[in-house]
Amino acid sequence: MGTKNLLYIMKRLALALLTVWVVITVTFFVMHAVPGGPFLSEKAISESALRALEAKYGMDKPLMTQYFTYLKDIVTKFDFGPSLKQRGRMVSDIIVDGMSTSIKLGLVAAGIALVTGVVLGAVAALRRNRFFDKLIMVITTAFVSMPSFIMGVLLLIAFVVKLAWFPGNGSTPPGLVLPIVTLSLYPMAYITRLTRSSMLDVLGQDYIRTARAKGVAKRRIIFGHAMKNSLIPVITYFGPMIAYIVTGSIVVEQIFAVPGIGRQFVSSIINRDYPMIMGTTIVLAALIVIMNLVSDILYKVVDPRIKLD
Repeated sequence: MGTKNLLYIMKRLALALLTVWVVITVTFFVMHAVPGGPFLSEKAISESALRALEAKYGMDKPLMTQYFTYLKDIVTKFDFGPSLKQRGRMVSDIIVDGMSTSIKLGLVAAGIALVTGVVLGAVAALRRNRFFDKLIMVITTAFVSMPSFIMGVLLLIAFVVKLAWFPGNGSTPPGLVLPIVTLSLYPMAYITRLTRSSMLDVLGQDYIRTARAKGVAKRRIIFGHAMKNSLIPVITYFGPMIAYIVTGSIVVEQIFAVPGIGRQFVSSIINRDYPMIMGTTIVLAALIVIMNLVSDILYKVVDPRIKLD
C-alpha cells in the first residue's frame, strides 16, 4: 500500500472519529433537552425515590459533568453504562444480543440483494428494450418507490394474515423469511438499475467494440470485460447498503417482532432509556461510517487506476 493511500485511510479514520463524536454530542444534549425523564413513568414514585434513582445513575450531576464522564467511559472502557429500564443488564450486552440478530438478517438480505440485483441488471442490459428489460425496469421502479415499512406491512398481511404461510413473530427462522425479503427488495431494485446503467455504458466503450471486431467470444466479453468493469459502481454502493439494511431494519424489526437492535432502539426511545438510546445510536452511526470507509477502499482495490485523495 502506497504512502498516499495510507495517508488517505488515516485521514478518513480521523474524520470517522470526528463524525462519531459529533453524533454522540448532538444525541446526548438533544436527548437531555427533551422535557421529562426516564423515571417519571414509574408508578407513584416519590420525590425521594426519584432523587435516589438519579443519584444512583449519576443523573444528579451537572449536564456537562455527565457528558464528559460518558465520553471518558466510552473512550477508556468502551462502556455505555447500565440500562435504566432493563434493570441489571448492561447496554453493551443488550446491543451485542440485538446486533447478533440484526447483522445476520442484514448480511443475508444484502447477499440476496447483491446477487439478484447483479443478475437482473445484467439480463436487462443484454436484453435492452426487449420484454424482459421493460418488465425488470417496471418491477424495480415499483420496489425503489415503495418504502420498506409499507412493503413489510403488505407482506405481513398477504403471507401471515391471509395465507398463513409464515409466522408473524421473527424470533424463529421461518419468521425471518419475510423480514429478509422486505429488507432486500429496495437494495436489490437499486442494484439492478445501477448494474443495467453501468453495463450499458461499458458495452458501448471502444475496447468492447475492439474485442468484438477481433472475434473474442461473447461470453468472455460479457464476463471477462463488461461485467467486471460494470460492477465498480455496485461495489461502491454495497458498503453503505449493508449499513442501510442494518439501520433500516429498525422499522422492519418492529413490524415482524424481530428481537434485533432496531427493536431495542425503538423501545429505548419510548421508555426514555438514555444509556440505551446513546449506545444504539453510537453503534449504528459507527457502522455507517465504517462501511463507507470500507467501500472507498474496495473501490481502489477493484480499480487500481483510481487515486485516493
